[in-house]
Amino acid sequence: MTIRVGHVGTGNAGRIGLTQLIEDPRFELVGLCVSTPEKVGRDAGELAGAGVHTGIAAVHTLDELIAAGPECVVYCAMGDIRPVEAFEDCRRLLAAGIDVVGTSPVGLVYPWGVMPDKAIDKLQATAREAGTSIFISGVDPGFANDLLPFALAGTCQRVEQVRCMELADYATYDGAAVMFEVMGFGKPLEETPMLFLPGVLGMAWGTTLQILAKGFGVTIDEVLERHESEPAPESFDIAAGRIEKGTRAAVRFEIVGVVEGREAIVVEHVTRLRSDLRPDWPRPHHGEGAYRVEITGEPSYVVDVTPSSARGDHNHAAIAAGVSRVVNAIPAVRRAEPGIRTTLDMPLITGPGLTAPH
Repeated sequence: MTIRVGHVGTGNAGRIGLTQLIEDPRFELVGLCVSTPEKVGRDAGELAGAGVHTGIAAVHTLDELIAAGPECVVYCAMGDIRPVEAFEDCRRLLAAGIDVVGTSPVGLVYPWGVMPDKAIDKLQATAREAGTSIFISGVDPGFANDLLPFALAGTCQRVEQVRCMELADYATYDGAAVMFEVMGFGKPLEETPMLFLPGVLGMAWGTTLQILAKGFGVTIDEVLERHESEPAPESFDIAAGRIEKGTRAAVRFEIVGVVEGREAIVVEHVTRLRSDLRPDWPRPHHGEGAYRVEITGEPSYVVDVTPSSARGDHNHAAIAAGVSRVVNAIPAVRRAEPGIRTTLDMPLITGPGLTAPH
């Protein structure tokens, strides 16, 4: 029996998730909610770029989406710059008796120790009263730095440190709000972007630190933040816009969970807009983007996961991996106990099954 599913958001992640809902026989798309007035009334197949007519016209409010009667909603609206609104959207859907999976707000990947207890308790109470569940994940924060490290550590006799890395060239990523306003690309180096304001890195990846700490049975005593930036040697264009000479063109940052005086859990990102920038910084072993898990222990591991796609480059593939993680989880979330679900209590999600090549 197919699951009636609604969808929120048609940005980079949203379009990919919407395409899977249209194509995957496990799901019946019954509604689509968009934030851009110009998209209202347009067919879901057109907005997804799926090349099909679905008969599902985009609506502008959650009330209209709820009225379509979905059993689960895939929430892919922007949460990075509107975390409170995204949180309340998810709570409204849960209160309406609808399960939620999504890629935002990222704080719900593992909110304990990151979000205020009052907010967590409010969401938990809503879900339990309505008998609904919510699972938020993605690629990073997401499976690349919770599911993969846990899978590898399950083969170790001893684990001393876990380091999760994203190594990627973002030149083809066209999310202008994230690129320019959040990460500060194209801005003067003396201008501090949102991401590098004190505490923001720790908040954004705090979910990763806390879920790893919980899974490994340790307590984080302190969170350290480190970052550095590299200017553009000359002006050049990327998918999101213009990078002028001397402005931010590469960043490297770390969020470190200190346990009993040692740096036990580390999240590191190296993001370039050109492959020739800072050759001394870590880079993927293959291709232009990878997620690396380094475990120091017995045995130790260095594992690069390099996503690729027939529909786009490494950036497209990474987004597809993140959103597919939550879409494929829909059947399990429908069966789950009410409340906030995380990788620690979700079953192994094996995917949609094997099919013949397109």
